[in-house]
Amino acid sequence: MQRNCIYLDNNATTKVDPAVVEAMMPYITDYYGNPSSMHTFGGQVAKAVKIAREQVAALLGADETEIVFTSGGTEGDNAAIRAALLAQPEKRHIITTQVEHPAVLTLCKQLETQGYSVTYLSVNQHGQLDLDELDAALTGNTALVSIMYANNETGTVFPIEEIGARVKAKGAIFHVDAVQAVGKLPLNMKNSTIDMLVMSGHKIHAPKGIGALYIRRGVRFRPLIIGGGQQRGRRAGTENVPGLVALGKAAELELLHMEEATAREIKQRDRLEKTILSLISDCEVNGDITQRLPNTTNIGFKYIEGEAILLHLNQHQICASSGSACSSGSLEPSHVLRAMGLPYTTLHGSIRFSLCRYTTEAEIDKVIEVLPGIIQHLRDLSPFKNDQAAWLQQHEQVLTHR
Repeated sequence: MQRNCIYLDNNATTKVDPAVVEAMMPYITDYYGNPSSMHTFGGQVAKAVKIAREQVAALLGADETEIVFTSGGTEGDNAAIRAALLAQPEKRHIITTQVEHPAVLTLCKQLETQGYSVTYLSVNQHGQLDLDELDAALTGNTALVSIMYANNETGTVFPIEEIGARVKAKGAIFHVDAVQAVGKLPLNMKNSTIDMLVMSGHKIHAPKGIGALYIRRGVRFRPLIIGGGQQRGRRAGTENVPGLVALGKAAELELLHMEEATAREIKQRDRLEKTILSLISDCEVNGDITQRLPNTTNIGFKYIEGEAILLHLNQHQICASSGSACSSGSLEPSHVLRAMGLPYTTLHGSIRFSLCRYTTEAEIDKVIEVLPGIIQHLRDLSPFKNDQAAWLQQHEQVLTHR
């Protein structure tokens, strides 16, 4: 893929900001000391680590002592969930949702084989939770509730603070995978019900392989990775200094640009979405259009395959996605869209466009220019077009009512 592609897959990963690269490079080439060393050469690196921790804390509205650097979102989720369970060995119940990222779902499935019971909360057709279902699931045996802040596929944002208040009333630990929300939504951990929160650098224009875990002061925590005493004993191993310097700089830039970038992304996203809906028949937006991330739209195109749409967009150097990059390679349709109960006619033909602060109006124009022709071409080839589409709809209704 050429470097000048139109990149609308920013929920999968983002371009590294040039200022971030500039900030991290000296810690690869010149300042390579170990931050735990007693000498001055290591001490100046330790100072950079402290600054990065302060920058990340500022983005989250947290204290720097509450930040632990990790290798990314998956490690953060694993560390938080296992720590919550180890801290409460007498409790054996977990609550999560059917639409979590595989970093949480796969771990929960494994924990079920180790004697834990897991409740997977359902979502409605808009991807939203029923909080009464949460209330009914919470018991005195519930150790942990793990719920994402915003869904990576549809952008649907959950009422996290309301959920947290209900969780805290029952005495459970509340963990939030905020990988998609950090940098897109204002956060303030000082006034939050969240006990542990996870973010990932490569979603906010830092490199891959670096992230952070927020742990509220006073929350009992057992480290996932043990060894040396780095990071106050909460994550062993010599720190990835260039990575965390990059994360700190990226966090600083996100805080600086968030308000302006959010307004522009909403405007561009809505223009893209409304134009597609007006030009192309038989398509609809998936997810909650009133409570969602500013940069995300997920649109279902009936009677055709999402992978075919992506391949044709790729020929125009346009990058989008049919779902989570971490689930690519699976022939199964999105577990998120299935949980929402989308009809078969739409389930396989859904595409996610996710923007960022580098997205331009000209790039949106290009997608609008080529997409209607691609959809029409694929529908002309589709075995479900015309009268067969009616047959599929009838078949779907039969299946729905079984």
